[in-house]
Amino acid sequence: MYRIGIDIGGAFTDLVAIDENGNMVSVKVDTTREQAEGVMNSVRASGIDLRQVRDIIHGHTVVINSIVQRDVATVGLVTTKGFRDVLEIQRSNRRDIYNLRYRKPEPFVPRYLRLEVDGRLDATGSEVTPLALDGLSDISQKFREHGVKSVAVSFINSYANPQHERLAGERIRQMGFEYVTLSSEVSGEWREYERTSTAVLNAAVQPKVDSYLNTLERFFRDSGFRGNFFIMSSNGGLSSTQHMRNYPIYSLESGPVSGVMGAISLVRQCTGSTRVDIITLDGGSTTTKSSLVSGSEPRIVTDYHIGRDRFNPGYPVRVPVVDIVEVGSGGTSIAYVEDGRLRVGPRASGAYPGPACYGRGGTEPTLTDAYVVNGFIDPSYFLGGRIRLERKLAEEAIQALADRLSMGANETAEGIINLGNENAAFAIRLVSVQRGYDPRDFTLVPFGGAGPMMAPFIADELQISRIMVPCIPLGVFSAWGMLTADVRHEKLRTVVATLEEGNLSEIESAYREMEEEMVELFRQEGYSGPTLARYADMRYVGQEHTLKVPMPPSIGTGNLGEALRRFHSQHEREYTFKMEGNPVEIVNLHVVGMVSASRVKVPEVEREGSGRPKAHRKVFLAGSEENVPVYDRKEIPASTHVQGPCIVEEETATIVVLEGQRVHADRFGNLIVERESVD
Repeated sequence: MYRIGIDIGGAFTDLVAIDENGNMVSVKVDTTREQAEGVMNSVRASGIDLRQVRDIIHGHTVVINSIVQRDVATVGLVTTKGFRDVLEIQRSNRRDIYNLRYRKPEPFVPRYLRLEVDGRLDATGSEVTPLALDGLSDISQKFREHGVKSVAVSFINSYANPQHERLAGERIRQMGFEYVTLSSEVSGEWREYERTSTAVLNAAVQPKVDSYLNTLERFFRDSGFRGNFFIMSSNGGLSSTQHMRNYPIYSLESGPVSGVMGAISLVRQCTGSTRVDIITLDGGSTTTKSSLVSGSEPRIVTDYHIGRDRFNPGYPVRVPVVDIVEVGSGGTSIAYVEDGRLRVGPRASGAYPGPACYGRGGTEPTLTDAYVVNGFIDPSYFLGGRIRLERKLAEEAIQALADRLSMGANETAEGIINLGNENAAFAIRLVSVQRGYDPRDFTLVPFGGAGPMMAPFIADELQISRIMVPCIPLGVFSAWGMLTADVRHEKLRTVVATLEEGNLSEIESAYREMEEEMVELFRQEGYSGPTLARYADMRYVGQEHTLKVPMPPSIGTGNLGEALRRFHSQHEREYTFKMEGNPVEIVNLHVVGMVSASRVKVPEVEREGSGRPKAHRKVFLAGSEENVPVYDRKEIPASTHVQGPCIVEEETATIVVLEGQRVHADRFGNLIVERESVD
């Protein structure tokens, strides 16, 4: 029986299938405009009989693409009387008060569809004014008149008591609305604007995600599949399709996080250690993503913004997401001149028309074209030769840009490559230096088509001494990573209390209630005995922002000191100071539940590479052209090092090793690239 992981990227849709004997099948097909079609094409291309498949795990971009492109359902918002303009007012604290180009994002719900109902709770959750359910009849009628398909309900202080929202949601469903989102169900945290925004965005994408999942389930069922269909969640775990139908916003970053989870699993298995200190570099076709892992688990955040840039705060989403920084620079990112300067991304050519070298009608130069022109990519061996690239078309596209800059084609291509590397390095700085970590203390784990070409330049710049290039086919690594994930759910609840002995019973009681709810959620999905872990968002009293800190399995007088020590230590690492004499406040409680799924194992390899290059190729590097050896990945030895500069090729990616670096294979087939000074 097989387990299958399917990941949708900007240009390619990847499938990895592994049977119980460890045999792997992998395919890459073009990502289609209708994403379900690309998924079905990948299954057909694999040739696997779905009757022989136990699990299908899928990471998609339907949610993020729909929101960014505003291709969403018409949403109606029901809120507390006097609060219909929360989506318009947003936050008064601008990130950059001197930015004259700053603009607020346009609400997804126009004002005439933001309607109010009487009823009020105070900050403790106590009822001040009863909920006027009769007012929902007129609201529902107006929604129907304007074609509202999905309804979001967000009442003031519902995080403290969701009863009013539940009553309103039940009545709205009785009036015939199929898609109803309650803010207290998608986010148990305070901050009214962020909670309302999360509920609205969930409601906006719910019909489309429901239709998408129905299409795939019908195809799988008609193909004989009778196993489990999971969706990759943004928290790095697996969720049932029914859970994602109700809360599609939880799959916001379902594809990118799978690469992080795969890297964690790979490093654990290959080092034999539960502790993981890595920085991931996912070089995709349209974006490059990075995440830092220090310890046993990835960093999970709930402060996420869609579409945030220098001039726009984006749309806040309060759901658990693996901390990933993404920059708009990937293999199909377009290079152009703006204000006399060369730039790369965020605009990308995607799969169609694609880079100029694809020969599909694209004429604008991309990062992939630059790699072809300067010899990093062999045009006859792209994806193992399944796609033949046109070097002449790449040269024409790069030359047109070079003429505008009064530069040579090779120098222009190298400028494009350097900018792509700098964009990726910026992402790594954000997840490391700006989080209080020194990137030199971590191993860089690159994957994706472009990641291993960017990694050696970034490692050289940031003085990272060790790169671990995974033994899994790099171009489908994220799809493989889905097969390493556990079934995982998270619950968050705002409980504001000073961390002192008098409040410990209240905090412990809230934790236990959340854990009981978590166990029941798993029971409803057919699982028993989930592993539970506790976290808390904490801060010094008087501070605005919090840190998420792992908590002991119970809170009492005996381990109060340990909880405080963990907070002080993390605060000092991230902000370079601590105030041990100051009172500490808990703001949010966080409970994680996990059930282990069947995981793939990384086998040891018995072969010993010859260490002989298969060819030599002219590569334009560091301002000059030189003839460098090109190796088949399988020929990189474990017993000796191969010195850079050189090129190492596999079917789905190209690995670059620079001068001053060396590479060898470990016993699992991972390539270890190190600076020569490292013994």
